Amino acid sequence: MADQFDVTDKVVMITGGSRGLGKAMSHAFAAGGAKVVVASRKIAECERLASELIELGSDAMAIACHVGHWDDLEAVVDRVIEKYGRIDVLVNNAGMSPVAPSLLETSEALFDKIIDVNLKGPTRLTALVATKMSETGGGSIINISSVASYRPSPLTTVYSAAKAGLNALTAASAQEYASMGVRINCVVCGTFDTDAASGMINNPEILPHILDPVALKRIGDPEEIVGAVVYFASAASSYTTGACLTIDGGVRP
Repeated sequence: MADQFDVTDKVVMITGGSRGLGKAMSHAFAAGGAKVVVASRKIAECERLASELIELGSDAMAIACHVGHWDDLEAVVDRVIEKYGRIDVLVNNAGMSPVAPSLLETSEALFDKIIDVNLKGPTRLTALVATKMSETGGGSIINISSVASYRPSPLTTVYSAAKAGLNALTAASAQEYASMGVRINCVVCGTFDTDAASGMINNPEILPHILDPVALKRIGDPEEIVGAVVYFASAASSYTTGACLTIDGGVRP
């Protein structure tokens, strides 16, 4: 069974890989023997984590990557290919969920920023990386979505729309690239204990509302996403593509 989940020597690129869920994934893949590419806007944080992984005996690379900058992404992918020769796994994890006071007060700049990071970037990276994967024997792309995609609220209207688009991107691109040996799947996340969510989960007035629909009545730990991501990255999911796996503690519809 362990062989099914083996990620030894796989080249794994993780956007938003230096903190939160991305950091947990980076550590997990490194511990499994993968070569980890930590990609994020803030190169200093990427370099710190890559150095940490290297000190632990792993092969890691830090790279600056703003996924919302469409024209820059081809060069980012090329740099990874130049170093490792291939990308076996791409995790489209970078995301942002700022809250607007209302839909009317959502500015064009805020709308563009949310869509750029949560949908436009993954769309472009999927196209670029899937094409490279098709030339080197295939691979796996994993999108990190949110329960907001199917349980939207007025506080997260644009974010919810972007993540719903990411779910659709998963299904459509999985069909397009299946014949090329590329599998594309999605993990739909509930609330996890990360820096991005700290403002909500540390607020005693908001936390009860977050926990109320959650069957397990707790916030997820970042390490609890690792099993699903490794499953999609490995041979264990060889007959799975276009799937959305929800990990949210049992949020009721």
